[in-house]
Amino acid sequence: MSAWTSEGQPAALGDTTVTLVEGGSFCVCARNGDILQGGSQGVYHADTRLLSRWELRVDELPVEGLRVVPGEPYHATFVGRAGPRPGRAESTLLVIRDRYVGGGLREDLTLRNLSDEPAGCVVALHVGSDVADLFEVKAGRVRHVSDVETTADRSGLLIVSACRGRGTRVVADPAPFAGPGLLVFRVLVPSRGEWTAGLQVNPILEGEESPGRFPAHHPLEHAEPVRRRADWERRSPVITTPDRFLSAVLERSTEDLGALRLFEPDRPDDPPTIAAGAPWFMTLFGRDSLLTSWMALLMDQSLALGTLRRLARLQGTVSDPLTEEEPGKILHELRFGRQGGASPYAGRAYYGSVDSTPLFVMVLGELGRWGVHDEAVEELLPYADDALDWIRRSADPFLSYRRKTDHGLANQGWKDSFDGVSFADGTLARAPIALAEVQGYVYAAYLARAHFAAKAGQASLEAQWTSRAGRIRDAFNERFWLPDRGHYAVALDGAGRAVDSLASNMGHCLWTGIVDEDRAGRVAEHLLSPRMFTGYGVRTLAGDMGAYNPMSYHNGSVWPHDNALIAAGLMRYGFEREAGRITYGLLDAAEAFGWRLPELFCGFDRAEFTWPVPYPSSCSPQAWAAAAPIQLLRSMLRFDPSISGGHLRLCPAGLEGLRIEGLALAGSDVTIEVGAVGTSVRGLPEGITLIEEPRGPPARAMWPVH
Repeated sequence: MSAWTSEGQPAALGDTTVTLVEGGSFCVCARNGDILQGGSQGVYHADTRLLSRWELRVDELPVEGLRVVPGEPYHATFVGRAGPRPGRAESTLLVIRDRYVGGGLREDLTLRNLSDEPAGCVVALHVGSDVADLFEVKAGRVRHVSDVETTADRSGLLIVSACRGRGTRVVADPAPFAGPGLLVFRVLVPSRGEWTAGLQVNPILEGEESPGRFPAHHPLEHAEPVRRRADWERRSPVITTPDRFLSAVLERSTEDLGALRLFEPDRPDDPPTIAAGAPWFMTLFGRDSLLTSWMALLMDQSLALGTLRRLARLQGTVSDPLTEEEPGKILHELRFGRQGGASPYAGRAYYGSVDSTPLFVMVLGELGRWGVHDEAVEELLPYADDALDWIRRSADPFLSYRRKTDHGLANQGWKDSFDGVSFADGTLARAPIALAEVQGYVYAAYLARAHFAAKAGQASLEAQWTSRAGRIRDAFNERFWLPDRGHYAVALDGAGRAVDSLASNMGHCLWTGIVDEDRAGRVAEHLLSPRMFTGYGVRTLAGDMGAYNPMSYHNGSVWPHDNALIAAGLMRYGFEREAGRITYGLLDAAEAFGWRLPELFCGFDRAEFTWPVPYPSSCSPQAWAAAAPIQLLRSMLRFDPSISGGHLRLCPAGLEGLRIEGLALAGSDVTIEVGAVGTSVRGLPEGITLIEEPRGPPARAMWPVH
């Protein structure tokens, strides 16, 4: 997912930190609310660390953290206590830090005196900013610049780096005594009373200061993130179920997806896109944002439209080896850091991804099948054609990747760590590399284009794209299948050799339908075998492979989004029981993570440890992990709309007692109730027929994927 390999991964933040997110802003701090120097903690906005130090002292002593009271994803309350008052053994001074993150930071500080005499004290806030680029912090190689200047004035502090053109302003009310890196309040807290102060941190980018999204002295209910969250909750379907595991994880997923949405200030009426995840990926990613918006369709279709529109605006138009841009190519990630910083493509788009481009066409095709935003889908079709032109120019006959310079990602599929693609003996594959799942994405993209041609009555064009899909499917099943192993190779290397490791990638091939039906049973058997399935999910790499390490990023760990797509593929080929095992294994894992599935977790077997073992630097919340439970629900419902075909397929596999109200489908609000003996559906769009049986396997019905 990242624009860095495992050598550059940040140190684990651990469970001693708290992360708050809102759009492209986030805060990582200690559990007492302090931001400590020397590590990854800080307040970040536009890929810049606005604050690298924010430490509260009461009479020169740090505040003892008692409890973090979580609120919305952008808000938390840190409850602590100051040291004992003179002559007292116990503390009588409660400290409350109410923090809101969004475009900067707002903190409402309260000292509550629980004693029967007034408390006179000195409250000091130590403030620092290194104005570091996000890539520097992630890599643990912050380059401290000498021109960071701190200026004190009557309202607070101004911290700016002239060479980076970035900084922050800290404003306090009441006015403090301000000095270099320090705000001091001399206060008297009445007996049984309170003292309060408001603190505001505003970003300065390219020399321009902008207000935070939670301005001081402004009612919180009127703040932009609050209004957006309320709108998100209002528009999201209401899902009720007697399964408390499913209910809890869906509630958390919905909240996290709402918090990770990205809005463009200069396009306020456009639907949002989705950031890849916190803390390090609070920006638009091609692959991540597309897969997330696909998996979230049951909950919201505007994310897919917003993501497609923004990616279309950023679609490649020229050839640039440094950014790996090419005409028609869809970007890998968008960054806002300064040019010439720790990232060679900071401040612009990087295109080093082989799968974003076919996924773009797939998601557009799926939106068309849902019957939403028909005019917008038609407007985006020329961009899909440009994407398909890039695929056809690049595929020979399979779509592969090789980075253009040594600055780029060595591996450019979703397993993008440096050792993410290896042979069974552990030897690393050499580029150019053609990944198995990417050929499935190309196959599905061709079929999506054939579907648009059929809808437009363009029979010859439909036949052309269907024929191309058939050819890549035949070639894939000939070249990638390993008859002596009974599974598909994870890739073909630069010499055309099959990379023979047993990996989870072939589960994505089930999802896209490129797998021949007579081989699907062997694939399902391998995926659910003890070598691959931990009891909580399918490993990225089988336990007997040479590169297997259950504590690694891509070589034996469990990724929820990977498993959600595998489950969808299994259900597509009729393996209901196997899909259910993955679904309920992930729901069990979610309980251990407070109902929020992380980006990934370690791939130890469930029989060895009672609970799933966390992966230390896993993102949480993370977009496609948050969307995974929604995709799992769709798979278990076998929910397959085809508005242009005039029908909705719905055949739940279990889920008795489930009720969904307000599900958006082609301009209608649909209600679904799953009973013990049947399913009730109300509000279908006019002319749409309900078909209560699962769709046949791809050999009998090539379109669509689901």
